[in-house]
Amino acid sequence: MPVPLTQSLVKRSCRNRPAYERIWLPLAAVLLLARPAAAEIRVEVNGVDSDLRRNVLALLSLERYKDRDRIEPDAVARLFRRVDGEVRDALRPFGYYEPVIKSTLTPEDQQHNWRVQIEIKLGEPVLIDNVSISIRGAGANDPVFEHVAAGNALIKGARLEHSAYEKVKTDLQSAAATFGYLDARLLRNELQVDPAAHRANVVLELETGDRYRFGATTITQGAIRDAQIRRYLRYHEGEPYDASKLLRTQFALDDSQFFSSVDLLPGQRDPATHIVPIQITAVAARNSYGFGAGYGTDTGARGTISWLNPRINDRGHRMRVTLQLSQTTQNVNARYDVPFGDPVLEKMSLQFVDQTQQIGSNVYTQTVLPAPVAPDTGFSVSSAEINTREVSVTPSISVSTGRWQRVFAAKFAHDVTSDAIDNRKVDNLVVPSIIIAAIPEGYLGEELFSRSLYAQLDGSVNALGAKANFLRLDVRSEQVFNLGRVWHLLLRGEVGVSAVHNFDELPAAYRFFAGGDRSVRGFGYDDLSPLRTVEQSGVDASGPNQGNPFDRFVSQRIGGRHLLTGTVEFERDLPRNLGVAAFSDFGNALDRLDDKLAISVGVGFRWRLPVVTVGIDIAKALHAPGFDSLPGPRLHLNISPRL
Repeated sequence: MPVPLTQSLVKRSCRNRPAYERIWLPLAAVLLLARPAAAEIRVEVNGVDSDLRRNVLALLSLERYKDRDRIEPDAVARLFRRVDGEVRDALRPFGYYEPVIKSTLTPEDQQHNWRVQIEIKLGEPVLIDNVSISIRGAGANDPVFEHVAAGNALIKGARLEHSAYEKVKTDLQSAAATFGYLDARLLRNELQVDPAAHRANVVLELETGDRYRFGATTITQGAIRDAQIRRYLRYHEGEPYDASKLLRTQFALDDSQFFSSVDLLPGQRDPATHIVPIQITAVAARNSYGFGAGYGTDTGARGTISWLNPRINDRGHRMRVTLQLSQTTQNVNARYDVPFGDPVLEKMSLQFVDQTQQIGSNVYTQTVLPAPVAPDTGFSVSSAEINTREVSVTPSISVSTGRWQRVFAAKFAHDVTSDAIDNRKVDNLVVPSIIIAAIPEGYLGEELFSRSLYAQLDGSVNALGAKANFLRLDVRSEQVFNLGRVWHLLLRGEVGVSAVHNFDELPAAYRFFAGGDRSVRGFGYDDLSPLRTVEQSGVDASGPNQGNPFDRFVSQRIGGRHLLTGTVEFERDLPRNLGVAAFSDFGNALDRLDDKLAISVGVGFRWRLPVVTVGIDIAKALHAPGFDSLPGPRLHLNISPRL
């Protein structure tokens, strides 16, 4: 009988191999062919809600083993016998001590695949009958423990949940450790359950011991004077110990920028005197330099260079210089800070600014030539904006108290405004201002970064150099409301009002404009404001109509007396810190508060990084007062701090 080709090749190959290979190769092939196919166990749990179901699956051995490549039938049977006990263990923390459980194990085919069905009837739950939480010792009347006891979820008649019991127990111990009862211990922590009666009693008894106090603070650092750094401490020697004050001190020293690293640690407590010494070790920071580049649809390409000297001297004076360049703005900003009083919350500053900015939108020009020379009219749009330059020196005082930060300032400004209508105007004036901003609870920094509420009132009069007496108020607010686990509502608004004696003489830097990435999307940066048209007459100096007179009508958006903008935005979280948004914006810069508002709608994409959110939006105008036609869809790129 002829030998098949494949067998012939195998035999020839084996004759040319060593003896041990001729033995082990066939054996390996047999073992490989004998290897069972990957097994699959399908687990179905019915009769319970999502939270209970998750806990059941988390404790089931079958669920943990179901994706293994190899699992023998006897191993599946052994794991299946654990189902009843594991399900009961999973339900007991939720107060169900007597469930009825029916489970079946069914082989689905000959490839070691099984189907496990678990039917659960929860039965009558265990209810809380009595709750006894008692505090003994020096902290028996301390409100912090009363707050924990009053706010717990262990309520008579409620279904027993072990997690609520554990939370109360943990909260009592955490409160004791945080507020200086460092010798506190639980004398009793009992959860008494009577499954037959479906009742449970909770007994917690805490002995607080004496409250510890702050001891001496040892500081090791070489940045500023020791007396100056002690003004940053949020606690005082001899005060009752409070770990949250240590944390606030850590934040204050970090925010001071004097140090590259700060270690603040409580020392060994003394049980006899009930004193906790504190040790602070800090490393002085060096001068720092920053470089940044980016792109925004409002600013175009932009770049930033900064230099910070955190310690001009050992009294904690600081200086920062920043150069910002973009297609619309060029800015040089230098600021010298002098802390005083409580250096965390109070400082004096002297700021120098040299800023050139393009404000407003395109210039519209229509030229009319008299007949019979040229009966037609010509219409053109140029890209010239209102150009402003402000050189200013501003001394200010910043004070923070409670939830508010106040800045009192007086700006000594040299303003130059150039436009297509009134040409060049020069102003030298003093502009006093008051800024009030909401700051986060417990905030210890010095920058006005919160957008929850910001209000600025400024103005000037003839006696201070202003050509137009004016008073101006600008209020901004932004809030995010969580509508669910993945849904959020963002509301943003800005209202500006001004009283101006002669608006034409008001520098452009103090007029209101709307439109752009953080205003009314769907419109360009500062594209929304009242439109003014002036007639200019002259004689054509060149071209075929040389020597002939003409009338020219020049229109330009020159800013408004008032401002109103708002945003309603719904956002939905996606995996990997991504999100999508749908929004509507409205607003305008107005001559009168009852003027018409622009309206736009759009969709966007969000990428949430640790400290900022990157937003890409596409917006379309629905209503555009002052425009001959609706602008087309517009792309907006925005990078903003996370709220």
